[in-house]
Amino acid sequence: MDAIVDLFARGGIYIFPLIMCSIFGFAVFLQKLYTLQRKKLLPEEFLSNLYNTIETKGVNEVKSLCESNDSAMARIALAAANNSGKPKAEIQEAIETAGKAEAQGLQKYIDSLLTVSSISTLIGLLGTISGMIKVFAVISEKDIVDPPSLAGGISEALYTTALGLTIAIPALIAYKYTDGRFKELISALEEEGKKILEAFSTKTSL
Repeated sequence: MDAIVDLFARGGIYIFPLIMCSIFGFAVFLQKLYTLQRKKLLPEEFLSNLYNTIETKGVNEVKSLCESNDSAMARIALAAANNSGKPKAEIQEAIETAGKAEAQGLQKYIDSLLTVSSISTLIGLLGTISGMIKVFAVISEKDIVDPPSLAGGISEALYTTALGLTIAIPALIAYKYTDGRFKELISALEEEGKKILEAFSTKTSL
């Protein structure tokens, strides 16, 4: 607790928004790590059962299987099953619509990590400017300036800059990682969607 109080005392009011940025960015990153898991989006056991059910059973069984699984792929497959028997173009459209909905949900908040990185850098810069203004204010008011009288402004400038960059750099790395992971999984969903389309298209009697 003393360390936090000392941080605020040295860094000034800009420390508070920087800490809020770090908490928010960390929470978003953890949430994305949890949601962007292949096993949650494309569970292998479900996919194996899905293709087997499409091949050997009826559409009602396929729908029941999809409804019992809480994954992005299950919801996409359910959209295909709901349009079973229709022309291939209509099944494809249903799959693409469901896929876009899943992509929007998965992408949500990823860009906020980039925002956290930018804001943290700017707040750190603002703190630097504020600290330097205090330093020059002291210099302008005194003919002879002793180092302790400048310490407050210099401390604020250095602490906010350091903390801002300490938050901004990991936030940028987190953004790059989660965005790359998102694109990788969306590509996998698209490929699996094509396989599902072909599976339904070849089973005209489903």
